[in-house]
Parts: sequence; structure tokens; C-alpha cells
Amino acid sequence: MSLRSIQSRDNAQYKQLKQWASSAQARRKSGMTLLDGVHLCEAWLQHRGVPALCVVAESALSHPEVAALVAQCESNTNSNAKSNSNTNTNSNSNAGAAECVLLPDVLFTPLGQVEHGVGILFAVKVPDTASGGHASLSLQSAALLLDSVQDPGNLGTILRTAAAAGIQQIFCGPGTAAVWSPKVLRAGMGAHFVLEITEDVDLVQLIQQASVPVYATQPDAPKTIYTADLRAPSAWLFGHEGQGVSEQLLALATERLAIPQSSQVESLNVAASVAICLFEQRRQQINQ
Repeated sequence: MSLRSIQSRDNAQYKQLKQWASSAQARRKSGMTLLDGVHLCEAWLQHRGVPALCVVAESALSHPEVAALVAQCESNTNSNAKSNSNTNTNSNSNAGAAECVLLPDVLFTPLGQVEHGVGILFAVKVPDTASGGHASLSLQSAALLLDSVQDPGNLGTILRTAAAAGIQQIFCGPGTAAVWSPKVLRAGMGAHFVLEITEDVDLVQLIQQASVPVYATQPDAPKTIYTADLRAPSAWLFGHEGQGVSEQLLALATERLAIPQSSQVESLNVAASVAICLFEQRRQQINQ
């Protein structure tokens, strides 16, 4: 195992890592983000290939799972990783293996995104996503549309739920939390790496040109998700934690459906609503 050691806070690469760890603006400008912990790093290797950079704390080298990840990065032996043009982040990236850096614990700690984490980070290139005005965007298959979902925990949970329910396409409108932020990544638990996520989408235009039905939830809708026929591919529209879906988008939905609930509770958490709807649809599709 041959890791390059960085011992100084003044090291240029370390300064860059600190910026990515602390600044959303720096991450957006560079197109990079950080994955913290064994699970996310394993998931990236499985689905996307080697990272641009593997960063390890000295105390973590004795951890068997960390040692295995570092060895995999150095040898690039993961034959199951998908081919991805975004895996390498710049012309200096090694096409066959990832650069691996060793840090003293005192330098690694400020980079960590998880309290009492195990001591490994991947710096990865955020996959390219189309802008909202991209002419090629179309809604032709099962998808999830998110209108200003702002809580990172909710957003990550929604992505994880969508992946588990077999939804592949995610379209995020303006106002939705940054999908590739460390907090959303942690909540997503690797779901990002198997989804096609597009940010800053003009949802109005997307729905107007949709070739599949678009469902939105509304508490007083006459039809419920349990009486509706959800077997055909469709898109689901969910909105802000407080205000819900905007009136403009709600008016464009093909149909509004209710989730039956006790009158003692005003509304459901948006992530819970997504799970209920997607898995009712999946139940109907399995049993058809």
C-alpha cells in the first residue's frame, strides 16, 4: 500500500479538500463533492468506478474495510464498476487507479462529514446533468419530479426510496436542495449512483410536454392512491415541505390523488408521502 502523505495544512491539495468540505460554492465551482465513510465509498466503486482522490486518516489504515477500499483504488480491480466518462476529474487523473492520500488524524478531522466517522473520504466528480432549458429533456417514462424540496435529509431519503421502488429518473426544479451536497449524499446512502438526476429543471415545460401521466397528491382529492389504477408508467410530482407543490405545477398534473390519513394529522412528511405512493404503485405493478 503506497499512499502519498500530506503533513502540512499549507499543502495546496489539502487546502482544496478543506474548501470542498466546507463550501457549497467551492463544490459547485469545481464540480466536485466528497463521499464520507465506507458505505458511500463502496457504493461509488461498485457503480461508478474509481474516485478522483481517496483520502485516508492514519488511524483508519488498520480498519479492514478501509484497507480493502484503498487497495481497490490503487489497483482498480473492480470489474463490476460501470464505465463512466465522469469518473476521472481532470487530465491528471490516472485512468487505471485513483490517487490515494494519507493524512494525520488532526488534518483529516476537519474534512470529515460524519461525527466519529471511520476515516476515509472519496473526492469525486459530480456527474454532468442537463440544465433546465436543455432541449433533450423529456418525460417519457417513470420519473419523480421535485418542486423546491429543501431539507437535505428529506431529499436524500426520497432518492433512496425512488431507487428502491425502481424509479430511475429524477427531475429537480429550482429551489430544491443541492442534490450532490454531502448531507444529501449521506441520506441517500448510495442511491445517487444508480439514478439519473437532473437539477434546475423547468418543471412546467417538462410536464407540458410529458408523454406519461403526472400524478400529484392532494388531501381532499376525490380519488385515492388505493382506488386509482397506477399500473402504467407515470411521473409523480412532490413539493416543498411547507407549501407543497406550487399552484402552477399542480394545475398541470394529469390527476390529483389523496393519501387517506387521520384527520388528527394535518399532513405527511414529503419523504413519507413519496414512499407511500411509489410503493403502492409498485404493489399494483407486481400484482397485475
